[in-house]
Amino acid sequence: MRSGKGVVVIEGLLHDAVFHVIACMCFGQGLDDAAIAAVTSLQRQFLKEVVGFQVFGSSPKVSRLLFWRRYQRMLSMRRRQEEVFIPLIRACRARRNASGKSFEMDCYVDSLISLRIPEQDGSSRHLTDGEIVALCTELLSGPVDSTVNMLQWAMANLVTRPDIQAKLRAEINSVADGQVEEEHLPYLRAVVLESLRRHPPARFILPHAAAGENGTVLDGFTVPKEVSVNFTLGDMAMDKKVWPDPTQFRPERFLPGGEGENLDLTGSKEIKMMPFGAGRRMCPGIDVSLLHVNLLVATMVRAFQWSEVPGEPVDFTETLELTIVMKRPLRAKVVPCHATS
Repeated sequence: MRSGKGVVVIEGLLHDAVFHVIACMCFGQGLDDAAIAAVTSLQRQFLKEVVGFQVFGSSPKVSRLLFWRRYQRMLSMRRRQEEVFIPLIRACRARRNASGKSFEMDCYVDSLISLRIPEQDGSSRHLTDGEIVALCTELLSGPVDSTVNMLQWAMANLVTRPDIQAKLRAEINSVADGQVEEEHLPYLRAVVLESLRRHPPARFILPHAAAGENGTVLDGFTVPKEVSVNFTLGDMAMDKKVWPDPTQFRPERFLPGGEGENLDLTGSKEIKMMPFGAGRRMCPGIDVSLLHVNLLVATMVRAFQWSEVPGEPVDFTETLELTIVMKRPLRAKVVPCHATS
């Protein structure tokens, strides 16, 4: 939101932008402003309430009695989701039926409509509207806060380092026709990865276990199969043996020759470890989130010059919510780049 004289608080703006992108990924490009606003408002409310709903995951019969008001709120939220999502799902289904065999998938709901679930008798069925609502809720809830958090930390570092910001803008402007693709923008990728190193979303990651039948070897230590291994992500990111001057924001670490050049974000190539739970999925959605962060950082830096508000240095104090976030949302002074040339 704007606060006058070219000063913005970008957190709300980033939420709106990311929700817009994820909503279109979910329901298709044809969403009008009213539909996007309804989806955004509903999901923001859901994200505020969802932590309290986790109590119903264990001993549901007892927890429903103990927290019956909360349970009624959860049911009300679910009904509201169906009221908003089902018309959008049915619009996707109608568009698919009208297109016939020439139909091309445009969004996540299109792929869900195409699925068939095997039954015990050997037959199969399509997902119900209610099941699709649940899967859409999962997609819309997962990446938004973490993506906005990554964006805000990245922009905070660029605000305080005008030299890095200028170098990044020069790289972006050098790309023909404004095509933002990672292979053409190595410094952009380095800026985002250095921001993740300096400000990891959590101090710990999900516990992992060796995937192979005979376990695995990790840094010279034998890890037996199914033994839980915890990684202290925050400490690893600040390890002076790996990262010289770890408190410094230096994207060059992730350029050729830097200590982070061969970083493997999933750990799947070298360690052969898998996370416990959640179907043992390895970092689900990380590629999509990083793509959005790269695109939005590039867009903001190309369009505006970002600087600290006079008399208000950026506060890098952290606080723990669902992830580690800025205690004070970033306020910055912005000037359109054409106005500075």
